[in-house]
Amino acid sequence: MSWIKPMPTQPVVAVAGATGAVGVEMLKILAERKFPASRIKALASARSAGRTLTYPGGELIVEELTEQSFADVDIALFSAGGNVSLQFAEAVVAAGAVMIDNSSALRMAEGVPLVIPEVNPQAAFQHSGIIANPNCSTIQMVLALAPLHRRAAIQRVVVSTYQAASGAGANAMAELYEQTRQFLDDEELTVKYLAHRIAFNVIPHIDVFMEDGSTKEEWKMAVETKKILDDESIEVVANCVRVPVLRSHSEMINVQFSEPMDVQTALELWQAFPGIEIIDNPAEKLYPMPAMTAGSDAVYLGRIRKDPTVEWGINFWCVSDQLRKGAALNAIQIAELLLPA
Repeated sequence: MSWIKPMPTQPVVAVAGATGAVGVEMLKILAERKFPASRIKALASARSAGRTLTYPGGELIVEELTEQSFADVDIALFSAGGNVSLQFAEAVVAAGAVMIDNSSALRMAEGVPLVIPEVNPQAAFQHSGIIANPNCSTIQMVLALAPLHRRAAIQRVVVSTYQAASGAGANAMAELYEQTRQFLDDEELTVKYLAHRIAFNVIPHIDVFMEDGSTKEEWKMAVETKKILDDESIEVVANCVRVPVLRSHSEMINVQFSEPMDVQTALELWQAFPGIEIIDNPAEKLYPMPAMTAGSDAVYLGRIRKDPTVEWGINFWCVSDQLRKGAALNAIQIAELLLPA
């Protein structure tokens, strides 16, 4: 059953988790894109209530997130963690607002659409008060896969990720800064928010381990890809690694097709698809890197080449700022879909 409450032309927007890394980015992007909100409410835990956040045209005073927070809200952007989303989902829906949730708590729930606006915008209108934002690593990969899959059916995807500290939140970013300073000052490194030290290290472990030895992050990439592309036949195996980069996730992606696909066709499809930029000139040492993509909105592709080990296969490198397209930007693009035409 679809949500039937009409969306006003100037909705009231709440940002739950407004003081976190993604919440801060959501506020920034709402301003950058001139989202037509009549009012914006910054919500966070009681610990953050009363803080002042800068916002174009004035300041926002952070309010405590409670079940009464949504009485006058039309769109609630959530980035406060899965437990918080589950705790407040019923209150949001009961108030007649639409929750756009950035956590993993509801992504695979029946009746909750999982939306990338460039890929499956129509799914956003099949909600019953809750729309899920996909995993950051899934978003950038599926944005690249979608135009290819529409031309030639994808049989199998093997992806290895190189995920920035910001994917684990503001505390993990601060930990990378502090551990780097400690390392350079020859001090003992303080490990608090990640499983191991992140400075000058890589950690092949993101989210919890599952019974088959994979992590939940790797599982998310597989099941979410199938849900977004509406194709259970696609085989996906992911290997997710945390690297000492502040922001922007990188992925090396190998795609095997069940019918003809070549590099030139892939390039033409990507160049015509919204949200994708190509940086691919090996002779000039040009390819996407986190340092050049942080703070930008596109999904960048490079190192594009044929996989010679299969009949129809392509390898490519994919980089995107996961705080923006991988999280905050995608959520706000979903909100834009809901605005009256």
